[in-house]
Amino acid sequence: MPESIRLSVLIAAYNEDRTIAAAVERVRTVLLDIEIVAVNDGSSDRTGAVIDRLRAEGKIDIALHHAKNRGKGAALRTAIQAASGDVMVVQDADLEYDPQEFVRLLQPIARGQADAVFGSRFLGGDHRVLYFWHSVGNRLLTLLSNMFSNLNLTDMETGYKMVRAPLLKTLILTSDRFGFEPEMTARLAQARARVWEIGISYSGRTYAEGKKIGWRDGAAAVWHVVRFNLFPPTPVRSFERELVVAPKPITDGQRGEPERV
Repeated sequence: MPESIRLSVLIAAYNEDRTIAAAVERVRTVLLDIEIVAVNDGSSDRTGAVIDRLRAEGKIDIALHHAKNRGKGAALRTAIQAASGDVMVVQDADLEYDPQEFVRLLQPIARGQADAVFGSRFLGGDHRVLYFWHSVGNRLLTLLSNMFSNLNLTDMETGYKMVRAPLLKTLILTSDRFGFEPEMTARLAQARARVWEIGISYSGRTYAEGKKIGWRDGAAAVWHVVRFNLFPPTPVRSFERELVVAPKPITDGQRGEPERV
């Protein structure tokens, strides 16, 4: 694994004051060159204060705040714009995904074989047994997405999509809420990106534990899949495949203070 590849970990947090510190600590245990960009998406609890504390302690590199809740997709667009790594991946603040998987997900990109790597929850990794109909819904949405994109994914809705930064920064992303996942998948297919899948572990939450996505988001995802695949942006942006492996280190002066956007 090339040590000079810097991985930007993007965290969009809304009312996650109970788990975000633990999520950041888990990311910091991964033996990679990591930049953490955290966006407080207008939380009404202490999430913003926790993010600022972690930034002051040097555990978060870039802290950003939305004045009001705008949705996961909007928060991730803010994070993508601010991040400076060579490769980017989203880390939810809810502890459902294990950051130790980053090392395996990064390998096809580091070998020059992939532009994007999806971590699939349905390829045999260890997982907590939870909602049957959620898994059925995920598989149906993946099937619909594959029919439009001509990819053969097993988990389109996965939260772990690791993408080369030069490519990710060219994608035109507009979804504000949970439509981010089908939109990202459609845009990668339209960009003719080389996509890999790797099985990952998954520890899902119950609604009592704070899970937010519901049946309305699932129903909306059907429309997102159709809309983003049938109506690509004009023009579809091109990108360079060469991986920059010697990024400049971020100094304390460059990191600056938390920003509000």
